[in-house]
Amino acid sequence: MAVENELTKYINTELAIDLPDNISMEDLTHEIAIEVNHLIDKNFQKLVGILYRMDVSEPKLKNLLANNPRADAGIIIAQLMIERQLQKIATRKQFRQKDDSINEEDKW
Repeated sequence: MAVENELTKYINTELAIDLPDNISMEDLTHEIAIEVNHLIDKNFQKLVGILYRMDVSEPKLKNLLANNPRADAGIIIAQLMIERQLQKIATRKQFRQKDDSINEEDKW
């Protein structure tokens, strides 16, 4: 599965939205920001739960929001969500490759 498809699939699941697999990063960021801004206004606790499950860095988020008070919070949060998910995808891919290089006899 391509990284973009894996990313979009995860975002769709976490935010309960339906984005196409072939969406550009710019459009993906924009669509996530719309949903995040909606959650900020209507269900902030749900947003906090999503950020926790996604393992978005709270100190980094607070720092970015504090240092960019006029910026769209939804865009900042969307960018952090995407960044974190791309990190997770890369880590999983790295460990899959390491696991594939282990002899079948040496695996548990």
